[in-house]
Amino acid sequence: MSNSTTLSDQMVKAIRRDILLGTFLPGEKLQMNELKQHYQVGGTPIREALVQLVWQHFVVMEPQKGFRVAPVSLNELRDILATRRAIAGLALEKAMQRGSEEWELSIITAFHRMERIQLDQPGVDYEEWGERHMDFHMALIKACNSPMMLSTLENIYNQLERYRHIWLNVELDEVTRYHDHGEHKAIMDAVLARDLQKALVLIEAHYQHVIDLAETLSPEKFSERVKHSPSSV
Repeated sequence: MSNSTTLSDQMVKAIRRDILLGTFLPGEKLQMNELKQHYQVGGTPIREALVQLVWQHFVVMEPQKGFRVAPVSLNELRDILATRRAIAGLALEKAMQRGSEEWELSIITAFHRMERIQLDQPGVDYEEWGERHMDFHMALIKACNSPMMLSTLENIYNQLERYRHIWLNVELDEVTRYHDHGEHKAIMDAVLARDLQKALVLIEAHYQHVIDLAETLSPEKFSERVKHSPSSV
């Protein structure tokens, strides 16, 4: 692997991370000179990374205008959740049918790693929590042994994280701030018990919280919440 390719891969992860955390807000123009200064790298790996992020739906490319962070909207959120619902059930069913003891242990490990970061604590590392949250949900379905479904769901979960991070700001009030309330443990217990229907109901409720929070806001308030996502935390 060339140094250029390695650096491009690193830039994909770095820019995607900063989009998830709100360092770059939805709809924001990504200026090449500013990105080069921010990441202290040349233009080629950044440009290659932005093209990959277009494929992953984190960035949009506008002819003659360059790149922007992909916008967010309630309609897109509904679409993402509907797509997740259509695929995740089959992936989880296959994982339960094929999953070994090693798969079960990987779920338990991912859960405990995620639980070690408490979102209601001051100075919480949102980036690390987001990665561990993703690892937990991917661990649930990893045993499905379908690279296509795993790749598709990883992209879907990444997109959902963009919306979840809007509500992870510790400055939000108790009503609109995200709380776990034992949801992940209940999901884990149902999956380990190979209770597919219960697990699906719990997972659906877990992700429904994101859209429930979004739908309590008017379009104007939704846009305002995006502007005050955890980029300043």
